[in-house]
Amino acid sequence: MYPKIVRNLLFPLHEKIMHRPTFSYAAELEKSQWLNPTDIEQLQLDKLKALLNIAVAHSPWHAERIHNAQLPLAAGQTLSFADLARLPTMDKSDAQSHREQIAWPGVPGGRSLYNTGGSSGQPLIFYYGKERQASDAANRIRARRWWGIDFGEREVFLWGAPVELAKTDRIKQVRDRLMNQLLLNAFEMSARNMGLYAQAIQKFQPTCIYGYASSLTLFANYVENSGKALHLPTLKVVCTTGEPLYPNQRTTVQRVFGVPVANEYGSRDAGFIAHESPEGQMLASSETMILEILDPSGQAVGAGETGEAVITGLHSQAQPFIRYRTGDMLKAGTEACKAGRGLQVIDEVVGRSTDFIVAADGTIMHALAVIYVLRAIEGMGEFKIIQHSTTEFEVQFVPADEYANDTRWQQGAEQAIITQLKQRLGQNTQITLHKMAKIPPEKSGKHRYVVSHVALPDGYT
Repeated sequence: MYPKIVRNLLFPLHEKIMHRPTFSYAAELEKSQWLNPTDIEQLQLDKLKALLNIAVAHSPWHAERIHNAQLPLAAGQTLSFADLARLPTMDKSDAQSHREQIAWPGVPGGRSLYNTGGSSGQPLIFYYGKERQASDAANRIRARRWWGIDFGEREVFLWGAPVELAKTDRIKQVRDRLMNQLLLNAFEMSARNMGLYAQAIQKFQPTCIYGYASSLTLFANYVENSGKALHLPTLKVVCTTGEPLYPNQRTTVQRVFGVPVANEYGSRDAGFIAHESPEGQMLASSETMILEILDPSGQAVGAGETGEAVITGLHSQAQPFIRYRTGDMLKAGTEACKAGRGLQVIDEVVGRSTDFIVAADGTIMHALAVIYVLRAIEGMGEFKIIQHSTTEFEVQFVPADEYANDTRWQQGAEQAIITQLKQRLGQNTQITLHKMAKIPPEKSGKHRYVVSHVALPDGYT
């Protein structure tokens, strides 16, 4: 009975208090996913026109670009995807440096600042509102329903949360348990903690486990090599997120947990983008965003070809993300949804990977545990963290342009980096800092923002 109480009482009450239309959005998505692709595209264009008019009225930076592109936004005029393509793309530096000229101060429901940056290495602080929050939550509810899981059923999150919040935010912990959710910290994956995680999961008996692909693989390897077999008869699916899911990772997680693995693709700035269906296809959240996959010249790639994901968030009114370059590489779909949905299909999420950090005491941390430190510093541009040994770290960083010659900012930033990294890695950790004009890519041409030269313990990879 308790999942029904969460689904029908507690969570609706929570969303009502938060002024988020999550459940009405979820109901709409249940119906709209079965529209044919042409009707979904018309739905996208209707929402796009509304978003562009909001941007013209409340976002001076976007308004100038929209005006220059001479888009047909008046009542009775027809807007097309070709019209959208006349707008220049934007990127993280645009969203960061022009944040106040892009954001809508009076957005209904208010707005909140949110941090991102992740493995892209370029931190971003942006505004998001109730519409975006509800949109992401509704998309995730729909995706779980594809796998026979409704909200309120027990779910484990092997997820990154700042260490201090995981220890002190008791209100959030109580809320999670009321919502039938169990949060396990992916930043503290020592052998001891993973043993405790196995016990907690066994006791909790979830229907879904959700977490970083690499962290779930690490945990699965630990379970298998330690002989701690899990008996989870209610488990239906393991959902991975945050990075590409490689075939060997999928095989390991499926073998250990005994259920299918579904990969999710999204980001904090771009929102919920796609989720894997039981038929093995990545289906885009087409009703809530427009996904373009573009080649280096800015042209749409053909089916089966790879290009950069460019997102227009149709519910990003608080700070509109319009033709936003994510830096992620996707392979365009070659066939329609096998279940008959009209949603856009992605053949493969090609681009994004993170690493693990091994602290001096043996604690294994997801790379985001150290990325969070740098991305939270206002004025931080690109950065790269290199682990040479369990006690030796090198941090390369590039200040944003307006802070490049600010010695006071540099002193404060360096002190924050050292203090907070030592809190996570140990007080005896040696941290060498290098201010750079530019951080070069790897020999492969890829940018890696956390590189560890410390091997994980045997059996963990």
